[in-house]
Amino acid sequence: MDLDHAGEAAFRAEARAWLAANVPAEPLPSLETEKGFAAHRAWEARLHADRWSVVSWPREYGGRGVDIFSWLVFEEEYYAAGAPGRVSQNGINLLAPTLFDHATEEQRARVLPAMASGEVIWAQAWSEPESGSDLASLKSRALRTDGGWLLSGQKTWSSRAAFADRAFGIFRTGPEGPRPHQGLTYLMFDLSAPGVTVRPIGRLDGKPAFAELFLDDVFVPDGDVIGEPGQGWRIAMSTTGNERGLTLRSPGRFLAAAERLLRQWRATAERPDGHDTALRDRVADAVIGARAYQLFTYANASRFAAGESIGAESSLNKVFWSEYDIALHETALDLLGPAGELADSDWSEGYVFALAGPIYAGTNEIQRDIIAERLLGLPKGRR
Repeated sequence: MDLDHAGEAAFRAEARAWLAANVPAEPLPSLETEKGFAAHRAWEARLHADRWSVVSWPREYGGRGVDIFSWLVFEEEYYAAGAPGRVSQNGINLLAPTLFDHATEEQRARVLPAMASGEVIWAQAWSEPESGSDLASLKSRALRTDGGWLLSGQKTWSSRAAFADRAFGIFRTGPEGPRPHQGLTYLMFDLSAPGVTVRPIGRLDGKPAFAELFLDDVFVPDGDVIGEPGQGWRIAMSTTGNERGLTLRSPGRFLAAAERLLRQWRATAERPDGHDTALRDRVADAVIGARAYQLFTYANASRFAAGESIGAESSLNKVFWSEYDIALHETALDLLGPAGELADSDWSEGYVFALAGPIYAGTNEIQRDIIAERLLGLPKGRR
């Protein structure tokens, strides 16, 4: 497969030079803390100032208008440079594609530039206490009122909602009908609006950004409804397709992590006790997995460029990267030994985050059901 496309060498060189000149010399504090969140928001503004925050978006919204292959190139360079994690990823990777597909021009012009600059950071407000993977069973409601809607209910497991500015989610606005997927509406809302209570959820590492949201008659104007009322499920499925597919986990992230793991292995192998062949094989598997994921992603990008979509195949993607992420971090921690689990390092924080991978974006059990039923044509299983 030819991974070089016209003009990408120059684009890669420009991105690499900018990152070399601008990536902070010292790592930023964790974006899961208030101090780190503010530092990462400032980094988003720095990226945006030179149009590197959303390279594939049209220039009118702050991007460079490059194609999906150049976006993949930028991601590879970004992670290889050791650049900070993206605090705006919920907005850029999940809400933005949904807006491009379903929003009005007024909504795109109002929401996207502030998202690109980091001025407004978004949280995803989908899961509920009894509606995680079975999202269609959600109970939170939006009742019609003059000029808009009143939101009531509880959302949970919302990443970085403790510090974010706004959120997006689906709410029940009508009777369920024959199927629970009916009567749902996709809305955006302000996390500082009257009636919103944000409560951090304790994490293994003690960082406070994970939160649950309590909504008590929160007013949302009609202008913040995405698509038609009652069509929320159909629109939400396009969001999950992006979440499970290309945008949430680009191969650049894993290529850089595998390279970092390889350097760690080489340093360890020089020690007298550094000849664990089982660990050596796991390092090799990590490198192979990263490169296989890169090739698979470029193949999918080629299909997108040809006007196709990957549909249910996004579930293959999601199962792979979520399980790969855990295996890679476990290998790194095993190489480090006990110190790896005690230190507040990138590996330990990455491991804690990777553990959630098989759960968020639709559990891997649900993804395997989708693969079995829609891709393999097998009978319905546990549901």
